[in-house]
Amino acid sequence: MTQDRCDRPIAMFDSGFGGLTVTRAVIDLLPEENIVYFGDTARYPYGSKGHDEVATFAAQITDLLIEKYDPKMIVVACNTAAAVALDDLEARVDIPVIGVLRPGLESLLKVTVNSRVGMIGTVGTVASGAYQRLASQAAPAVDFRCAACPGFVEFVERGETGSDQVRVLAQRLLAPLVEAKIDGLLLGCTHYPFLARTIAEVMGRDVVLVSSADETAFEVWRALEASDDRRVGATRGVHRFVSSGDVLEFARLGRDLLGPELNDVECHTW
Repeated sequence: MTQDRCDRPIAMFDSGFGGLTVTRAVIDLLPEENIVYFGDTARYPYGSKGHDEVATFAAQITDLLIEKYDPKMIVVACNTAAAVALDDLEARVDIPVIGVLRPGLESLLKVTVNSRVGMIGTVGTVASGAYQRLASQAAPAVDFRCAACPGFVEFVERGETGSDQVRVLAQRLLAPLVEAKIDGLLLGCTHYPFLARTIAEVMGRDVVLVSSADETAFEVWRALEASDDRRVGATRGVHRFVSSGDVLEFARLGRDLLGPELNDVECHTW
């Protein structure tokens, strides 16, 4: 593959900050890759919106990333968008499109001992039935439970990841999964790893928490290897961040969540 194509960025998007967990994992695994991250903070959260609206947003962002940044790959770093729009996006563009659903589920199924697992996500992700369908196909004998967690995303977007209020909310929303005695829990929203400590305390030490971020990063690595598109033997990649909302707030909170790689933030207005 030509060096020019290898130098093209990996483009990632989410409704806000949650996809930064995937970005962090990709940077750690593939530090030489150029990355463009788009956070649609002007229109978050996606989880409470209708499927058609989320699919429209995902198509708009994908078209923008293709036109402006000419990426070699799109990563849908948003469970809600991946659940309702991944197939359409794959048909829309002629470059690889990777979502966070399948890598996370495959990792979850590897950790269970008692064949009882759970997934928590936004209302939109759970209502889409995407995870339920994948689980029934991949492991029909496994007891797979889902729980919607409205409010979690908003706490993360405000930077309130360890408050008493989010703990009380977690205790109420996760109670059915605690009672089901699951031994593995998939954090089916890229925002939720920022609440991992609270979720782990509520679920108990016997429950393994699974984040799709690391598994998605490995999926990106495998796809780049298969297409011979990896940027190998080069300097450290350039990381660009774009927000459709308040760029100063995105830079402040995003830097706390991602790390020093998040510096300047570009603004895009719909």
